[in-house]
Amino acid sequence: MFFLTRWMFVLTTLALLNGCERPDAPPLDQQLYVWQRQWTPAHEAALRDSRADFSTLRVLALQAFPQAGWSRARIDPALLKADGRPLIAVIRLDGQLKSLNRDEVTTQIQQVISDWQAQGLTLAGVEIDHDAGNARLPAYREFLTHLRAVLPTSVPLSITALPAWLDSPELPALLSTVDSSVLQVHAVSDPRHGLFDPDQARQWVKAWSRVTAKPFYLALPAYGVALLPDAGGTPIVESEVSIERDGQRRELLADPQPLSQLGTELRADPPAHLAGLIWFRLPLANDRRAWSLTTLRAVARGDALDSRLALSLSAHQGLYDIGVRNEGNLDSAWPERLTLAVQGCEGADALAGYALQQGPDLLTFTRLRDGRIAAGGQRAIGWARCAKIDQGESNVHP
Repeated sequence: MFFLTRWMFVLTTLALLNGCERPDAPPLDQQLYVWQRQWTPAHEAALRDSRADFSTLRVLALQAFPQAGWSRARIDPALLKADGRPLIAVIRLDGQLKSLNRDEVTTQIQQVISDWQAQGLTLAGVEIDHDAGNARLPAYREFLTHLRAVLPTSVPLSITALPAWLDSPELPALLSTVDSSVLQVHAVSDPRHGLFDPDQARQWVKAWSRVTAKPFYLALPAYGVALLPDAGGTPIVESEVSIERDGQRRELLADPQPLSQLGTELRADPPAHLAGLIWFRLPLANDRRAWSLTTLRAVARGDALDSRLALSLSAHQGLYDIGVRNEGNLDSAWPERLTLAVQGCEGADALAGYALQQGPDLLTFTRLRDGRIAAGGQRAIGWARCAKIDQGESNVHP
């Protein structure tokens, strides 16, 4: 009898414990920044192919610069309307602006909202992207309080936020003025140290979750930049738009592997108030400094990442076009070397980026500079006119 009573007590305790378990957290939302100032026909395919994996589009709408003034992004409203996903207009107010003219900025934002609505677009929110220094956060809070009061209550207001703000006692009051925040953890430090530090990002996310009582999102990088030398020693950052300047470029690219790991960790155990991840930026087919959409989707899904380089040969009457294709879901660097077993070659040459070394039964293509092959893409390496190329005895050396 004692044993039976004790056993019933154990079962009851277990049932109560199971009932008190924390319910499964909802899956983290995945969104995209669309950051091109000038839309092109490539946006149609990019939007179509991203629809299944990314719920919301945060679209660059308007920018203000210290000298250049206001600049509208030339969006394609028909594409956005057909896409149908929730749409957030992002207003970029350069951090070098001496001050924010409250009335002028508000008028500009209201005009964007009005113009987009007139083109049939329904806004799901407005995001203000302003890299204010900590000393200017009180003035920024006053501006956001004013803006929230004049915006329609049906339009949520969010801000892009910097990790440096964690050091300011003004942060809780600032966050109280908006509906949500987007913590940017890329390109927030000296660019010479890289675009992104996953360990630092983890610390910032945990700290942010302790400060905010409202939903927040994490802005993550899916792109690269180049650093150009400056006479004063401070590097100039080249991103989507080329800069006409001499000097060797140092390319920096966010590594998909640690970002995939971070995303997996956050989905498995999200910090308090973390609502989702926002990837910067929607990649177009000709975007040389962004991950391919195939890689971005794989990272967002948490798929295992793999780049598989394979030799690609096409022959016509003894003339071979020689290339490499990437059969994996991870963008890859150009292979360092290709070796082809050949017979009876009359001529061969390498294309730009590679050098050819030719022997009686072997062609060796050696990489001269860096480049990337997108997941699912291919790259021409050279050509050869030969009686035979033995593909089984040829090799791609990553």
